[in-house]
Amino acid sequence: MAAPDPRSFLPLTPLVSEVLLALVDQPRHGYGIILDVAQRTDGLIKMRTGTLYILLQRLLDQDLIEPVDSRPKRDDDSRRRYYEITSLGRAVLQAETKRLEHVVVDARRKRVLGRAGKA
Repeated sequence: MAAPDPRSFLPLTPLVSEVLLALVDQPRHGYGIILDVAQRTDGLIKMRTGTLYILLQRLLDQDLIEPVDSRPKRDDDSRRRYYEITSLGRAVLQAETKRLEHVVVDARRKRVLGRAGKA
C-alpha cells in the first residue's frame, strides 16, 4: 500500500500544526507539548489536557505521531507517555508550512501585509 500524499491532510488546524511543531525537534510528553506551545505562541494558544489527548489519539491513528519507548530522563515520571513525529507527520508539517508560506506571499502581494521586510 502506498503512503498517503501529505497534502491530503491539508489544511491542518492550528492545534494540529502546533502539536507537530512541538514534536519536530524532540519527543515530548503531553504536558511538555502544552508548555512548548504556550511558550512558542507567547501564551496565545493555550491547550487544555482533554483537547490535547483527544488530538494526540487522532494523530496516532493517522500515523502522524508515534509513542516513544525509551525515556528521555532517568528520573522522569514513569506514567508519562512520550510522543515523536513520524516521517509522514514531518512531511505533512512541511506541506502545511509551504501552504502557509504561499498564503503569506499572496497576502504581501495583495498588500494585506507589508512588503518583504516591512510589517
